[in-house]
Amino acid sequence: MKVRIAAVQYLLRSISDWDGFENQVRFTLKAAAEYKPNFVMLPEIITSQLLSFLDTDNDIKSAVRRMHDYTPRYQDLMAELAKKYNFYLIAGTHPNLRDGLLYNTAFMFSPNGEMFTQDKIHRTRWEKDKWDTAAGNKLHLFQTDYGAISILICYDIEFPELARQVCEAGADILFVPSSTDDRQGYLRVRYCAHARAIENQVYVAVASTVGNLPVEGLGLNYGQSSIMTPSDFPFSRDGIAAEGEINLEQVVIADVDLDILAQNRINGTTIPLYDKRREVYQNPVEIVTSLCGPRKL
Repeated sequence: MKVRIAAVQYLLRSISDWDGFENQVRFTLKAAAEYKPNFVMLPEIITSQLLSFLDTDNDIKSAVRRMHDYTPRYQDLMAELAKKYNFYLIAGTHPNLRDGLLYNTAFMFSPNGEMFTQDKIHRTRWEKDKWDTAAGNKLHLFQTDYGAISILICYDIEFPELARQVCEAGADILFVPSSTDDRQGYLRVRYCAHARAIENQVYVAVASTVGNLPVEGLGLNYGQSSIMTPSDFPFSRDGIAAEGEINLEQVVIADVDLDILAQNRINGTTIPLYDKRREVYQNPVEIVTSLCGPRKL
């Protein structure tokens, strides 16, 4: 089965009210819909645009929490557009309050408007120290009409155990909504995402923010959306199905084939998803001393 993925490279620009955000999202998803994708993904903290008209000068923690007030509007907008255009929409992530705690949550909407969530599990230092977010504790595997998918939010893709866990549970595609402020941060996500594609013989899509906002921590964004494959003969050269131009607003589109993926997991040049020697992983690491004392000159 062939599956078409659209990964949006979303431009953060200043807006003056909710309508500015809604209009940009509507325009962007209408443009993506013209390619008839099965999945569309927006980047991490896409709703941080709202901070450009909230008071962030005195207390960024409080301002981020006020974004929760827009959660119903955000959910209604994304559910409406997923239904209208008949695709699965990984609607970026949105900070939201539950039981007094702030979570960075990815919201996914099915073509019939049903909503699913995945909290970010590993927080960056910025999220802990500046936004005071809480950590999620559970991974999900979503069975869709176009294969089994999981969502690993930005920093989470840098932890290989998470990707291996969902791939052993059956994931065909990993979606990675991301937001990074410099080239080093972007490359950490990009290199780890591609490593996860190779290690687990899975497709990995990354959606990035670009642009800037007059808000602490969001003054610069460096990003490049991409759709990556395992590195083997049936797939694209260099294991890149598609990628955008760095730091430009655009939609990155690629078709991936789940049947080829399934065959490669069994008949590939290497089959790392199945070659894992589980019995060895149960053994403790043996620490060996090989000290030689001070070096003699």
